[in-house]
Amino acid sequence: MTDTPTDHPSFDWANFAASLSPVEVIEEPVLIKKRSRDFFWYSPVLNAQLKKCFGDLVAVPHTKDEMRHCLQRAYEADVPVTLRGGGTGNYGQAVPLQGGLILETTKMNRILEIGDGYVRAEAGALMADVNAALIAQGWEMAMFPSTQDIATIGGFVAGGSAGIGSIANGALREKGNIMQLKAFSLEAEPQEHVFDAEDALQLHHAWGLNGVITEVTLRTVPHRHWIGCMATFDSYEACYAAGYALATSTQIGRKLASTVEARIVAYFPRLKDHLREGKHLLVSLVPAEDMEALRALIKAQGGHLDLAMSDAERQAAKLPHVFEFAYNHTTLQVLKADRSATYQQIGVPDPADARAVAAVGAALGNDVWQHHEFARVDGKIVAFDLPIIWFTDEARLREIDKTYEAHGHSVADAHTYFVEGGGLKNADYRHLAWKKRMDPKGLLNPGKSRAWEEVKHLPAEEIEAKAKG
Repeated sequence: MTDTPTDHPSFDWANFAASLSPVEVIEEPVLIKKRSRDFFWYSPVLNAQLKKCFGDLVAVPHTKDEMRHCLQRAYEADVPVTLRGGGTGNYGQAVPLQGGLILETTKMNRILEIGDGYVRAEAGALMADVNAALIAQGWEMAMFPSTQDIATIGGFVAGGSAGIGSIANGALREKGNIMQLKAFSLEAEPQEHVFDAEDALQLHHAWGLNGVITEVTLRTVPHRHWIGCMATFDSYEACYAAGYALATSTQIGRKLASTVEARIVAYFPRLKDHLREGKHLLVSLVPAEDMEALRALIKAQGGHLDLAMSDAERQAAKLPHVFEFAYNHTTLQVLKADRSATYQQIGVPDPADARAVAAVGAALGNDVWQHHEFARVDGKIVAFDLPIIWFTDEARLREIDKTYEAHGHSVADAHTYFVEGGGLKNADYRHLAWKKRMDPKGLLNPGKSRAWEEVKHLPAEEIEAKAKG
């Protein structure tokens, strides 16, 4: 990669900011620092590594033409570019490792089209706004993150993989969920490229390394009248077994099934007086017409249905959405009270085996509290553990990883800022081939890919060939 302004402290940022006119820019250091952070602080390891990484300037384009102008000027000046939506990522996806320009997409937020089974929106559109517009027309997102109130649709596609609804509709990467992406290249004359269907996976979950997403078209599903439900159980094994039974039920529709240890539930003060105290929790979203079947399932599994509310009833009771006690919102609920907590991402080898889940829980020790999510991947129900871990040091964290692995579980490390280090694990050479095509200087989100440093000198075709080798 060419030298960047970070390598030359004398670089005239004021002059560069002026060259972006008429685009809105943010030059106040405090605001730049704020926009240089995401939720990486969930990880004490990442917090130590990234807390002093800041951009030098923020640009907030309102249109594609303004976005193109920013990219052109960045290319001419060899300025690194980091894309930012709502900043809800957990791995430092939106943190500029090498300084430079932060491009915030939140003003490119129009919902462009709602059709039969799809929605098309600009990258900066808030997921909650998209969902609200869809529901008004009888549709809803096939899936959305628990952070929908601040997460953008472009950021979800660039940095996310699943969410509320994935138990019914699969992960984002599954066929048909991402229908089209549009993205700018970062070159002398930035071009907008269109990626349809399977080709869209070349940019999905690439953290903005290989293209600047401008528009997203996602599959939608017919809206249903969902009831937020919470049931409690005397043991975590029974709670997990009920979660699996719900996840695999052919009689009950659902777009969420999450199980949470009682020790974690104690950190949910807003649910006090709504749940049986000291019990393990199953969180779900079930269609109103299937509530009778859910009640029967909970009873058969030895549980108690503590709470069942429509959205209007929830609002009247001044309670949060039930999904704010699921996925990584569970971690956030604990972190609100105690910053010494963290988490990890663990794959369960046999989601049907509740006894094995209980066994690994017993083997982990008192500093690891289990919390499982159920989802559908490649047509099959899977489970993954997002445990609360009371952090002491990285050595203990890796010991916990090994305990999980000894019980046949897989670990997708939540404590690395490399795109190859977490759920992706290995290098995605298709992503990197498109990086070479779309970002020939390597200016997009530099430093986030280990493999890029090994292949950046190669032509795109040779990089792509590694994916087939």
